[in-house]
Amino acid sequence: MSVKSVAVNLCLVVVSLAVGLVAAEGVLRLKNRSMRNYAIEMWRYGHEIKADSDDPVLDHEQARNASAVLQGVAIRTNEWGMRGGPVPSPAPGQRRILVLGASITLGWGVAEDETFTARLERRLREAGENAVVMNAGTANFNAVRSVELFFDRLEPTEPTDILVHYFLRDAEALGPERGNWLLRNSELAVTLWTVAQEYLEPRGEASLVDHYRAVYRPDAPGFVAAKAALKRLADYAHAHGIRLYLVMVPDIHNLRDYPFGFAHAEMAEVARELGYRYLDLLPSFGSLPPEKLWALPGDPHPNALGHRIMADAIYPLLTTE
Repeated sequence: MSVKSVAVNLCLVVVSLAVGLVAAEGVLRLKNRSMRNYAIEMWRYGHEIKADSDDPVLDHEQARNASAVLQGVAIRTNEWGMRGGPVPSPAPGQRRILVLGASITLGWGVAEDETFTARLERRLREAGENAVVMNAGTANFNAVRSVELFFDRLEPTEPTDILVHYFLRDAEALGPERGNWLLRNSELAVTLWTVAQEYLEPRGEASLVDHYRAVYRPDAPGFVAAKAALKRLADYAHAHGIRLYLVMVPDIHNLRDYPFGFAHAEMAEVARELGYRYLDLLPSFGSLPPEKLWALPGDPHPNALGHRIMADAIYPLLTTE
């Protein structure tokens, strides 16, 4: 076979492969229009709501005044990059409750007016209190990033109360999430990466328990950093007369035989030491099965029922001394 023939055949292979990849990308994008693919919807959130941050601790943040329909739910951000509509200016006698957290706090997969933050604001106002509840939940944040967001951007919101909506992952050390070009721009690449992760990473409850026992070791870097961030926030709140709460959110994979009680015990002690009023939401969820609480099959974020349960449990914490 001549050199020319080899070159032609090689070009045909390359062109065929490129056409096939483009076709696969197109088919996937059509398929994913149903908005029922969790990995792809989170990828879209990264494109349509999130933006790279100039603060290296944050790595990313939610863009101001952005909007998108994700997993079938409209998500909008206001002038502060928080979920919801405009935040009113501070007024005399107004209670301003800032809620820090990650995607559960944001209300992933839940309509804005059904999130626990919106429910709390309605209940407080119905009880006659001039209250504003600000939802600063940002997906893929941990405690360090949530506290940094407050000091980097949200201190001027002048909260009277700060509620840390804490989840197991808040003590994990998180690295940069900018990713490579393919993962940032291709649904096909994200899909293949997700499948690979499912096969390569340890699976099952036992592996997760081992993972989080390591995360919550006293000397674990992520846990040490999380406690330092929570102390920084507590010192600020105490110095400025701000009421401070830490609400522990359970993993809702298995509420019947809950395996992560050790992490809840650790955070109860951290809250006591630092002067946070502490609430563990685990008892409020009872032993409900996952299918009643998950936003979608395969997506263990609490749905509207889960957010109602959280609001019902948190409301007394905010209204009792």
